[in-house]
Amino acid sequence: MKKFDLPLLFGRYSFDTITVKDPGLRRYININPIAIPHTNAKHANKPFSKQKVNIVERLINGMMRTEHATGEKARAYRMVQQAFRIIEEKTKQNPIQVLVDAVERVSIREEVTRLKYGGISVPKAVDCSSYRRVNIAVSNLCQGVIKSSRGSKKRIEQCLADELMMAARGDVNSYAVGKKGEIERVAASAR
Repeated sequence: MKKFDLPLLFGRYSFDTITVKDPGLRRYININPIAIPHTNAKHANKPFSKQKVNIVERLINGMMRTEHATGEKARAYRMVQQAFRIIEEKTKQNPIQVLVDAVERVSIREEVTRLKYGGISVPKAVDCSSYRRVNIAVSNLCQGVIKSSRGSKKRIEQCLADELMMAARGDVNSYAVGKKGEIERVAASAR
């Protein structure tokens, strides 16, 4: 019987060795092998269906919400593809693993909600669900790319690669790592 090879992302990157170290996020970071990260909105408008979308496609969809590629999936696809090449050249690692490490590193553990007691509202620290942790992490990574590219001479692909590499290392210069620290500091003070 012939054994089939798993598809390579962008024809270059393998999903074989990708691991999600955080057991709470393992179910919500989809690393199923795909060749082209485009599901044609198959999971749109269904509750909790983002967890079925590959993490690379979620990054592409997050980049589509920016002024660089609003609604232009082909352009966002090329941006992520070129950023992955830059990551591979600089780190000599699989860029999918760098993305997964970045999402794990910048996902928040608790956040603040407001409770109303009579006429006053009181901040209260609450645990964050794993599903929301991944959503916020991907969103903060994409926002960090946009903030670093605004007013910069670097191309958006370079900014995306830099943000992912810094976030995967836990570098404080990363927007997403800083945002995580800020949210968790506010939550700690609201305990």
